[in-house]
Amino acid sequence: MENIYVRHVQLLGFEKRDVPSRHYVYMLMVKWSDLTEKLIYRGYPEIHTLHKSLKEMFPIEAGLIEKRDRIIPSLPEISGPIILDTYRVIADFTKTSKHEINLHTGDLVEIVEKNQNGWWFCQCGSKQGWTPASYLEPLDQPEEAEDAEPNYEGELYVTVGAYKAEQEDEISLEPGETIEVIHKLLDGWWVVRQGEKTGHFPSMYLQKSGNKEKYEAARTNLRGQKPPPRRSTIRNAKSIHNRSRRRLSQEAYRRNSRRYLQQKGGGLAEPEANSKDNAKSPLRERKNQDNIPELSGSSSESEAKREAPVIPPRPSTDLILERCTDTTRRKVSLHKPRSSSDS
Repeated sequence: MENIYVRHVQLLGFEKRDVPSRHYVYMLMVKWSDLTEKLIYRGYPEIHTLHKSLKEMFPIEAGLIEKRDRIIPSLPEISGPIILDTYRVIADFTKTSKHEINLHTGDLVEIVEKNQNGWWFCQCGSKQGWTPASYLEPLDQPEEAEDAEPNYEGELYVTVGAYKAEQEDEISLEPGETIEVIHKLLDGWWVVRQGEKTGHFPSMYLQKSGNKEKYEAARTNLRGQKPPPRRSTIRNAKSIHNRSRRRLSQEAYRRNSRRYLQQKGGGLAEPEANSKDNAKSPLRERKNQDNIPELSGSSSESEAKREAPVIPPRPSTDLILERCTDTTRRKVSLHKPRSSSDS
């Protein structure tokens, strides 16, 4: 059987996508040796990695030995109609692999792609590569507005890699354990729940439950990768914002989880007082402060006992004719049934 190979690749353009975060994918038309064609989509980081691999595999064609022999084109910078978010570097970052870039405090970078694992692909001038999201901050606000709110309902995930906790607010897990994700943070360190325990865990070691093929693929792709550093481990971080990011403690996560699950189950619902006491209850204030979703069935007792509005009696015909307009009165007279004496 004849091997099928790629004969031609043409870049058609790009397409904007907003899930899981705003990024751009490039549309490529691939023509094969059997005369078939296929449209494929690839993110810019993937094209950047492919370009680097081609230059390493073909140094002559890449012009690394003699520039005049170069036939592999340079990868153009991302510009033109694509609008990228700009972030500021809060501390010096030294790359540990060829796919990362060195950054210095105060550098401004443009974000090409925000990966859920906490590694963001960015460009700084002519340099392009991966950098930890924890080293970056938005220019116009002290807190990362894109961070999702906690979801105490929880999403089921399975661990694809082992991690041993290095800080008090982290959790140790082995491969193959099922946990619930209750807060997805952009720095790649999600808050997970296992029974009564909660803690930060690297999202790159998690795969959504229910798909065995994706689970095996995630385990394979995990080789050689490492979690990004956490913000709390960065030394000499210099932010331009006076107010630091708001972060919930693990005690708050555990307390809010128990409270939410109790409300959902209904077995351990908190006692309700009158409406005046509920309005001043510090417990309710803490719920709002900790972003706990209110359940539809948890209405107050005063609302349940609220009296229905009094329905007034239907006015008589004479009263209607007395108070209505002349136009209405004429229409009513036309449709009024005649008495038997008139017939």
